[in-house]
Amino acid sequence: MAESATAAPAKHTRTSAVTAWESLFRAQVAVMRTLAAEFPTRDISFNEYDVLFNLSRQPDRRLRLRDLNKHVLLTQPSVSRLVDRLVAQGLVAKCPEPSDARGAVIQLTDKGFEMFRRVAVEHTRTISERVGTKLSPEELETLARLCDKLRDGA
Repeated sequence: MAESATAAPAKHTRTSAVTAWESLFRAQVAVMRTLAAEFPTRDISFNEYDVLFNLSRQPDRRLRLRDLNKHVLLTQPSVSRLVDRLVAQGLVAKCPEPSDARGAVIQLTDKGFEMFRRVAVEHTRTISERVGTKLSPEELETLARLCDKLRDGA
């Protein structure tokens, strides 16, 4: 009898976890599609902006390529090709990693930082309209806290 009593809560937790995941995933996809469709420039892509954004948050605006791969939602070969396009545009520089000759360090150039800042102003406005107007300030804080908790536990 004790086994069935513990099995029910485990099944309920599993069902709740799957339902919550599906809701989170579908919300993320819907919001990302909207933000991509309303992205404020054609000068860079949404994914290129993501790279500039992540570099802008790093000390000296630089990051090892392998660490950059952990921050963006693309596969490693896709990130490498995207970085090469950004290098060709002069938005980032790619340098050999001093401690590992096989690696590379990606650094945001001044031109890239200016591009990021210009696009970020409009993109932030879109995010605020699409996300900030749908949830209360308390809900936004709760959402951020829960997402951070999920990410930290992954």
